[in-house]
Amino acid sequence: VGMTSLGERVAREIQASPALGMSVLGFFDDREPERCHPMPATLGEYAGTMNDLVEAARAGRVDTICVALPLRAETRIADLLRALGDTTASVYMAADFYAFDLLHARWSAFGDVPVVSIHDTPFYGVGGWLKRLEDIVVGSLILLLISVPMVIIAIGVKLSSPGPVFFRQRRYGLNGEVIDVLKFRSMRVMEDGEVVQQATKEDPRVTRFGRFIRRTSLDELPQFLHVLTGQMSIVGPRPHAVAHNELYRKKIQGYMLRHKVKPGITGWAQVNGWRGETDTLDKMEQRVAHDLEYIRNWGLLWDLQIIFLTVFGRRTRHNAY
Repeated sequence: VGMTSLGERVAREIQASPALGMSVLGFFDDREPERCHPMPATLGEYAGTMNDLVEAARAGRVDTICVALPLRAETRIADLLRALGDTTASVYMAADFYAFDLLHARWSAFGDVPVVSIHDTPFYGVGGWLKRLEDIVVGSLILLLISVPMVIIAIGVKLSSPGPVFFRQRRYGLNGEVIDVLKFRSMRVMEDGEVVQQATKEDPRVTRFGRFIRRTSLDELPQFLHVLTGQMSIVGPRPHAVAHNELYRKKIQGYMLRHKVKPGITGWAQVNGWRGETDTLDKMEQRVAHDLEYIRNWGLLWDLQIIFLTVFGRRTRHNAY
């Protein structure tokens, strides 16, 4: 019921799933066909109005009905369901949630009330256990391998310029909680202020040794400690400075949804070249779009692919300075 984009989606799923044992008789809609969503003829044709559907169901020509009307058509839906109550047809309601920008939507329940999540994390249940196991196992192995290099880098930082070995910066973590993130200091000492001045190419604040560890991402190695403590993940959206977040959450729709998961040492945006300086709004939009794509489609094998591309991919070092 309903020649809509949702109706097209339902019809395609039925055609692609022979195991359902169903075939599409046609689309019923009270609007003229010319005013409806254009439907490929291979999916089915306009079969009549709502009244025609009710009569077909009463005559036994239709045994299963899927209502694919928008949520705003509440009155029409209620009237149709009352009429179909005088038939023996099975009636289903397609959830019209595709009109929203869903983030890992799933069905759940508050007691006896069924609900659907619009914005949620993929890391619940088994997914959450797998993600944490990945972080502990892979993070521990990497820390064992990099322990000696980290000592050498710490000495290099200390010799490169006066100041501490580590640089702490306030970042947003899971669910928007502020965390302190460690990095090897690559610049001359400066405060973490309210306004973030990103590193630029040939930035005079960056030391010679700092430029090397930034280009090779070695300055990020201390963050594996955050992985073991559970504040960060190996793969996830890169954490931005708090001041940065306050700027871009007002300009980019869905920006804060990045924080439905733990921030990562590397991510889908980074292996696609969207790292480093974001001197235009478009660059940040691309980074956020990649982050949300990762959250929507997360899988353990994808994490392993991102880790591989971080080490061996060429785009990972793009814009690193």
